[in-house]
Amino acid sequence: MTNIDPAFLRPLLKTRPDDSHKGQYGHLLLVSGCQTMPGAAVLATGAALHSGCGLVTLHSTAYAVQATVDSCPSAMFSLDPGTCFSRIPEGLMRFGAIAVGPGLGLAEATAKAFGKLLARAQEEDIPMVLDADALGLLSQNPKLQDEIPAGSVMTPHEGELMRLISWDSPEAREEAIFALCRRTGCVLVSKGFHTRIYTPSGERFVNTTGNAGMAKGGSGDVLTGLLGGLIARGYNAIEAAALAVWIHGYAGDALTERCTAEAYSSRDLVDALYLGFKALEQ
Repeated sequence: MTNIDPAFLRPLLKTRPDDSHKGQYGHLLLVSGCQTMPGAAVLATGAALHSGCGLVTLHSTAYAVQATVDSCPSAMFSLDPGTCFSRIPEGLMRFGAIAVGPGLGLAEATAKAFGKLLARAQEEDIPMVLDADALGLLSQNPKLQDEIPAGSVMTPHEGELMRLISWDSPEAREEAIFALCRRTGCVLVSKGFHTRIYTPSGERFVNTTGNAGMAKGGSGDVLTGLLGGLIARGYNAIEAAALAVWIHGYAGDALTERCTAEAYSSRDLVDALYLGFKALEQ
Protein backbone atom coordinates (compact mmCIF):
# COMPACT_ATOMS: atom_id res chain seq x y z
CA MET A 1 0.00 0.00 0.00
CA THR A 2 1.31 3.43 -0.97
CA ASN A 3 1.14 6.40 1.42
CA ILE A 4 -0.33 9.60 -0.02
CA ASP A 5 2.08 12.25 1.25
CA PRO A 6 4.00 15.24 -0.14
CA ALA A 7 6.85 13.07 -1.42
CA PHE A 8 4.36 11.08 -3.51
CA LEU A 9 2.30 14.08 -4.67
CA ARG A 10 4.87 16.75 -5.53
CA PRO A 11 6.13 15.06 -8.73
CA LEU A 12 2.52 14.95 -9.97
CA LEU A 13 1.88 18.70 -9.76
CA LYS A 14 1.22 20.49 -13.03
CA THR A 15 2.67 23.89 -13.84
CA ARG A 16 0.93 27.07 -15.05
CA PRO A 17 2.93 28.74 -17.83
CA ASP A 18 2.98 32.53 -17.71
CA ASP A 19 1.49 32.84 -21.19
CA SER A 20 -1.41 30.44 -20.55
CA HIS A 21 -5.13 31.24 -20.46
CA LYS A 22 -8.23 29.81 -18.77
CA GLY A 23 -9.15 27.64 -21.75
CA GLN A 24 -6.01 25.57 -21.20
CA TYR A 25 -7.00 24.50 -17.69
CA GLY A 26 -10.20 22.60 -18.36
CA HIS A 27 -13.92 23.08 -17.87
CA LEU A 28 -15.82 21.21 -15.14
CA LEU A 29 -19.54 20.54 -15.19
CA LEU A 30 -21.07 20.14 -11.74
CA VAL A 31 -24.52 18.54 -11.50
CA SER A 32 -25.45 19.16 -7.89
CA GLY A 33 -28.18 20.45 -5.61
CA CYS A 34 -31.95 20.72 -5.88
CA GLN A 35 -34.65 22.98 -4.47
CA THR A 36 -34.40 21.42 -1.00
CA MET A 37 -30.61 20.87 -0.90
CA PRO A 38 -28.98 23.94 -2.44
CA GLY A 39 -26.06 23.99 -0.01
CA ALA A 40 -24.40 20.98 -1.62
CA ALA A 41 -24.15 22.93 -4.88
CA VAL A 42 -22.65 25.92 -3.08
CA LEU A 43 -19.96 23.79 -1.41
CA ALA A 44 -19.06 21.71 -4.46
CA THR A 45 -18.88 24.76 -6.72
CA GLY A 46 -16.78 26.70 -4.24
CA ALA A 47 -14.30 23.84 -3.96
CA ALA A 48 -14.12 23.39 -7.74
CA LEU A 49 -13.20 27.06 -8.09
CA HIS A 50 -10.24 26.40 -5.77
CA SER A 51 -8.99 23.40 -7.77
CA GLY A 52 -7.01 25.24 -10.44
CA CYS A 53 -9.31 24.36 -13.36
CA GLY A 54 -10.10 27.14 -15.79
CA LEU A 55 -13.90 27.14 -15.86
CA VAL A 56 -16.68 25.75 -13.66
CA THR A 57 -20.33 25.42 -14.69
CA LEU A 58 -23.01 24.39 -12.22
CA HIS A 59 -26.16 22.76 -13.60
CA SER A 60 -28.93 22.89 -11.02
CA THR A 61 -32.38 24.17 -10.11
CA ALA A 62 -33.29 27.84 -9.80
CA TYR A 63 -33.01 27.98 -6.01
CA ALA A 64 -29.65 26.20 -5.90
CA VAL A 65 -28.29 28.35 -8.72
CA GLN A 66 -29.36 31.56 -6.97
CA ALA A 67 -27.77 30.41 -3.71
CA THR A 68 -24.53 29.67 -5.52
CA VAL A 69 -24.43 32.90 -7.54
CA ASP A 70 -24.15 34.91 -4.35
CA SER A 71 -21.09 33.03 -3.04
CA CYS A 72 -19.42 31.91 -6.29
CA PRO A 73 -19.64 34.81 -8.77
CA SER A 74 -16.88 33.42 -11.00
CA ALA A 75 -18.82 30.22 -11.76
CA MET A 76 -21.10 29.82 -14.77
CA PHE A 77 -24.58 28.35 -14.59
CA SER A 78 -26.94 26.07 -16.47
CA LEU A 79 -30.52 26.17 -15.24
CA ASP A 80 -32.54 22.98 -14.87
CA PRO A 81 -36.25 23.68 -15.48
CA GLY A 82 -37.47 21.31 -12.75
CA THR A 83 -37.33 21.26 -8.96
CA CYS A 84 -34.65 18.57 -9.19
CA PHE A 85 -32.12 17.41 -11.78
CA SER A 86 -34.35 16.50 -14.72
CA ARG A 87 -32.55 17.51 -17.91
CA ILE A 88 -28.93 17.23 -19.02
CA PRO A 89 -27.29 20.44 -20.23
CA GLU A 90 -26.60 21.03 -23.90
CA GLY A 91 -23.10 21.03 -25.37
CA LEU A 92 -21.74 18.31 -23.11
CA MET A 93 -18.65 17.85 -25.27
CA ARG A 94 -17.22 21.19 -24.09
CA PHE A 95 -16.57 19.81 -20.60
CA GLY A 96 -13.41 17.99 -19.58
CA ALA A 97 -15.00 16.34 -16.56
CA ILE A 98 -18.38 15.99 -14.87
CA ALA A 99 -18.94 15.79 -11.11
CA VAL A 100 -22.42 14.63 -10.12
CA GLY A 101 -24.32 13.68 -6.99
CA PRO A 102 -24.15 16.05 -4.01
CA GLY A 103 -27.65 17.20 -3.03
CA LEU A 104 -29.15 15.66 -6.17
CA GLY A 105 -31.97 13.68 -4.59
CA LEU A 106 -33.45 10.39 -5.82
CA ALA A 107 -36.58 11.56 -7.64
CA GLU A 108 -37.80 9.54 -10.62
CA ALA A 109 -37.04 12.42 -12.99
CA THR A 110 -33.53 12.61 -11.57
CA ALA A 111 -32.95 8.88 -12.06
CA LYS A 112 -33.95 9.19 -15.73
CA ALA A 113 -31.79 12.25 -16.32
CA PHE A 114 -28.85 10.61 -14.55
CA GLY A 115 -29.07 7.60 -16.84
CA LYS A 116 -29.03 9.87 -19.88
CA LEU A 117 -26.08 11.83 -18.46
CA LEU A 118 -24.05 8.64 -17.96
CA ALA A 119 -24.77 7.45 -21.50
CA ARG A 120 -23.83 10.80 -23.05
CA ALA A 121 -20.68 11.13 -20.95
CA GLN A 122 -19.60 7.63 -21.98
CA GLU A 123 -20.33 8.47 -25.61
CA GLU A 124 -18.27 11.68 -25.39
CA ASP A 125 -15.55 9.97 -23.28
CA ILE A 126 -15.87 12.47 -20.42
CA PRO A 127 -14.64 11.16 -17.03
CA MET A 128 -16.97 11.62 -14.07
CA VAL A 129 -16.84 11.97 -10.31
CA LEU A 130 -19.77 10.05 -8.81
CA ASP A 131 -20.73 10.89 -5.25
CA ALA A 132 -23.66 10.96 -2.83
CA ASP A 133 -27.03 10.55 -4.59
CA ALA A 134 -25.32 9.50 -7.82
CA LEU A 135 -24.02 6.49 -5.91
CA GLY A 136 -27.50 5.91 -4.52
CA LEU A 137 -28.90 5.82 -8.05
CA LEU A 138 -26.16 3.40 -9.12
CA SER A 139 -27.11 1.17 -6.17
CA GLN A 140 -30.79 1.26 -7.09
CA ASN A 141 -30.08 0.42 -10.74
CA PRO A 142 -26.83 -1.57 -10.99
CA LYS A 143 -27.19 -1.80 -14.79
CA LEU A 144 -26.28 1.89 -14.93
CA GLN A 145 -22.80 0.96 -13.72
CA ASP A 146 -22.08 -0.34 -17.23
CA GLU A 147 -22.56 3.22 -18.53
CA ILE A 148 -19.84 4.83 -16.39
CA PRO A 149 -17.15 6.43 -18.60
CA ALA A 150 -13.57 5.23 -18.41
CA GLY A 151 -11.31 7.17 -16.05
CA SER A 152 -14.09 8.01 -13.59
CA VAL A 153 -13.98 8.08 -9.78
CA MET A 154 -16.53 6.94 -7.21
CA THR A 155 -16.30 8.50 -3.74
CA PRO A 156 -18.49 6.52 -1.29
CA HIS A 157 -18.47 6.77 2.48
CA GLU A 158 -19.00 3.47 4.29
CA GLY A 159 -22.79 3.58 4.16
CA GLU A 160 -22.81 4.27 0.43
CA LEU A 161 -20.23 1.54 -0.13
CA MET A 162 -22.44 -0.97 1.68
CA ARG A 163 -25.23 -0.22 -0.79
CA LEU A 164 -22.90 -0.78 -3.75
CA ILE A 165 -21.28 -4.03 -2.56
CA SER A 166 -21.58 -6.56 0.28
CA TRP A 167 -18.95 -8.37 2.35
CA ASP A 168 -18.61 -10.50 5.47
CA SER A 169 -14.98 -9.88 6.42
CA PRO A 170 -12.30 -7.20 5.97
CA GLU A 171 -10.61 -9.34 3.32
CA ALA A 172 -13.87 -9.88 1.45
CA ARG A 173 -14.52 -6.13 1.63
CA GLU A 174 -11.34 -5.31 -0.26
CA GLU A 175 -11.93 -8.10 -2.77
CA ALA A 176 -15.42 -6.73 -3.44
CA ILE A 177 -14.08 -3.19 -3.85
CA PHE A 178 -11.47 -4.31 -6.38
CA ALA A 179 -14.12 -6.31 -8.24
CA LEU A 180 -16.29 -3.18 -8.46
CA CYS A 181 -13.30 -1.17 -9.72
CA ARG A 182 -12.54 -3.76 -12.41
CA ARG A 183 -16.17 -4.08 -13.47
CA THR A 184 -16.74 -0.32 -13.81
CA GLY A 185 -13.21 0.80 -14.71
CA CYS A 186 -13.44 3.29 -11.84
CA VAL A 187 -11.00 4.42 -9.21
CA LEU A 188 -12.77 4.17 -5.85
CA VAL A 189 -12.17 6.56 -2.94
CA SER A 190 -13.34 4.92 0.29
CA LYS A 191 -13.89 7.96 2.51
CA GLY A 192 -13.27 7.85 6.24
CA PHE A 193 -10.42 7.69 8.75
CA HIS A 194 -7.29 7.20 6.64
CA THR A 195 -9.24 7.41 3.38
CA ARG A 196 -8.13 4.74 0.93
CA ILE A 197 -8.01 4.71 -2.86
CA TYR A 198 -8.48 1.53 -4.89
CA THR A 199 -7.79 1.12 -8.61
CA PRO A 200 -8.93 -1.34 -11.31
CA SER A 201 -5.36 -2.63 -11.60
CA GLY A 202 -5.25 -3.61 -7.91
CA GLU A 203 -3.30 -0.67 -6.44
CA ARG A 204 -4.09 0.67 -2.98
CA PHE A 205 -3.25 4.09 -1.57
CA VAL A 206 -3.85 5.44 1.94
CA ASN A 207 -4.18 9.11 2.83
CA THR A 208 -2.06 10.65 5.60
CA THR A 209 -4.13 13.78 6.32
CA GLY A 210 -7.55 14.46 7.83
CA ASN A 211 -9.17 14.22 11.23
CA ALA A 212 -12.49 13.77 13.03
CA GLY A 213 -13.31 17.47 12.76
CA MET A 214 -14.19 16.80 9.13
CA ALA A 215 -16.99 14.41 10.10
CA LYS A 216 -19.66 17.02 9.35
CA GLY A 217 -22.28 17.46 6.67
CA GLY A 218 -20.91 18.89 3.45
CA SER A 219 -17.29 17.73 3.75
CA GLY A 220 -17.85 15.18 1.00
CA ASP A 221 -19.42 17.82 -1.26
CA VAL A 222 -16.21 19.84 -0.95
CA LEU A 223 -14.14 16.80 -1.92
CA THR A 224 -16.35 16.16 -4.96
CA GLY A 225 -15.92 19.68 -6.31
CA LEU A 226 -12.17 19.66 -5.72
CA LEU A 227 -11.72 16.23 -7.30
CA GLY A 228 -13.85 17.09 -10.32
CA GLY A 229 -11.88 20.27 -10.86
CA LEU A 230 -8.57 18.40 -10.73
CA ILE A 231 -9.73 15.92 -13.38
CA ALA A 232 -10.92 18.80 -15.57
CA ARG A 233 -7.51 20.41 -14.98
CA GLY A 234 -5.89 17.39 -16.66
CA TYR A 235 -4.94 15.00 -13.86
CA ASN A 236 -5.87 11.36 -14.38
CA ALA A 237 -8.24 9.60 -11.99
CA ILE A 238 -5.56 8.24 -9.63
CA GLU A 239 -3.56 11.48 -9.54
CA ALA A 240 -6.66 13.60 -9.00
CA ALA A 241 -8.01 11.33 -6.27
CA ALA A 242 -4.70 11.30 -4.40
CA LEU A 243 -4.24 15.06 -4.63
CA ALA A 244 -7.86 15.75 -3.66
CA VAL A 245 -7.98 13.59 -0.54
CA TRP A 246 -4.63 14.88 0.73
CA ILE A 247 -5.37 18.57 0.10
CA HIS A 248 -8.90 18.18 1.54
CA GLY A 249 -7.51 16.47 4.64
CA TYR A 250 -4.71 19.02 5.01
CA ALA A 251 -7.30 21.80 5.03
CA GLY A 252 -9.15 19.96 7.78
CA ASP A 253 -5.96 19.50 9.80
CA ALA A 254 -5.14 23.20 9.49
CA LEU A 255 -8.64 24.19 10.62
CA THR A 256 -8.55 21.77 13.55
CA GLU A 257 -5.28 23.31 14.70
CA ARG A 258 -6.67 26.82 14.29
CA CYS A 259 -10.28 26.41 15.41
CA THR A 260 -10.44 22.99 17.21
CA ALA A 261 -12.16 20.00 15.62
CA GLU A 262 -15.55 21.12 16.93
CA ALA A 263 -15.71 24.68 15.72
CA TYR A 264 -15.39 24.78 11.94
CA SER A 265 -17.81 23.87 9.17
CA SER A 266 -17.51 22.35 5.72
CA ARG A 267 -17.78 25.87 4.28
CA ASP A 268 -14.55 26.70 6.09
CA LEU A 269 -12.89 23.77 4.31
CA VAL A 270 -13.47 25.46 0.96
CA ASP A 271 -11.59 28.56 2.02
CA ALA A 272 -8.72 26.50 3.50
CA LEU A 273 -8.02 24.32 0.43
CA TYR A 274 -5.32 26.71 -0.72
CA LEU A 275 -3.24 25.69 2.30
CA GLY A 276 -2.87 22.18 0.94
CA PHE A 277 -1.75 23.43 -2.46
CA LYS A 278 0.67 25.84 -0.80
CA ALA A 279 2.19 23.09 1.36
CA LEU A 280 2.83 20.94 -1.72
CA GLU A 281 4.33 23.79 -3.73
CA GLN A 282 6.80 24.88 -1.04
